[in-house]
Amino acid sequence: MLLMMRNSLLIALAAAVCIPAVFAADCDRTCLKGVLDQYLNAVIQHNPSGVALTPGYRQTENAVIRRPGQGIWQTAKALGKVQRRYFDPATQNAGYFGTLEETSGNAAVVTLRLKVTDRKVAEAEWYLARKGDPGIGTGAGAQANNSFWDAEYLAGHPPAERVAPKAERVSREDLIAITNSYFDSLSAHDGHVMIAHPGCVRLENGVLTTQRDAPANLPANAAGVFNGKTDCMNEGAMTNIYAVVARRFPLVDEEAGTVLGLGVFLRKPGVAMRRNQFSEWFFIDQGKLRAIYSSMFYPDQDALVPNWPPYNGNWPVLPPPR
Repeated sequence: MLLMMRNSLLIALAAAVCIPAVFAADCDRTCLKGVLDQYLNAVIQHNPSGVALTPGYRQTENAVIRRPGQGIWQTAKALGKVQRRYFDPATQNAGYFGTLEETSGNAAVVTLRLKVTDRKVAEAEWYLARKGDPGIGTGAGAQANNSFWDAEYLAGHPPAERVAPKAERVSREDLIAITNSYFDSLSAHDGHVMIAHPGCVRLENGVLTTQRDAPANLPANAAGVFNGKTDCMNEGAMTNIYAVVARRFPLVDEEAGTVLGLGVFLRKPGVAMRRNQFSEWFFIDQGKLRAIYSSMFYPDQDALVPNWPPYNGNWPVLPPPR
């Protein structure tokens, strides 16, 4: 009897020790913020040993694989004028959107997604929009040669910092569905598909792409026009997009009403324009999109994008026009 009691006590003690260890592996918002800040500080100090990385740590910069100490670890100088942080305890992802000062003397408009495992950084997915980056190509107007970039405008018009009132919050599933309605709208070339507030704004690499004078002679029921100005539902901005593919929603910050959407804009077959890999932050209130902020780039035809599961390697590259 005493032996049985002794064994039961040992089992109970073992369970008491193991259970907290299991739960300690998860990071809450405070923990995720600590890991994100530690990682950013390590990058700025060019010191990979300044943050705990998993043995299989994986990092990309604009879909290109980098090892610790390479790439942004060498060029980062300081966090910029815009610094926004978002957290998703459900997926153990933390995110940064804003600007990053580099040794070039210019600020990059960046998105960073961190995956945390056992309170260590397992993944770092960087999107870096820099001054003078390649544009879409022939027929793309202002973006033919260079992509949009305006870190100063972004600094003057950053995403609002907001904690959504609990009474106004929608479910995680609805936040993703509302975000996905934007991508569905672009693929369908139909602004009415989008679940958004009239007047919604969008900034691409710091450049305002909405709130422009609406074209004349539009139909009375045209989507994307509010008080004579275009908004994020404007169908004119969808012309060069054939389909939105490789969609991912790795970070949903339910407190902020913010979703990180990732994917690739494909062009029509035979069109001599670069694809577009994007990170876009969607700000949702009262169940509709209010604002969209992006950091994106235009990869070469043979570049491997998005290069993250479940889309490892390259999204199908279309043959060049004849």
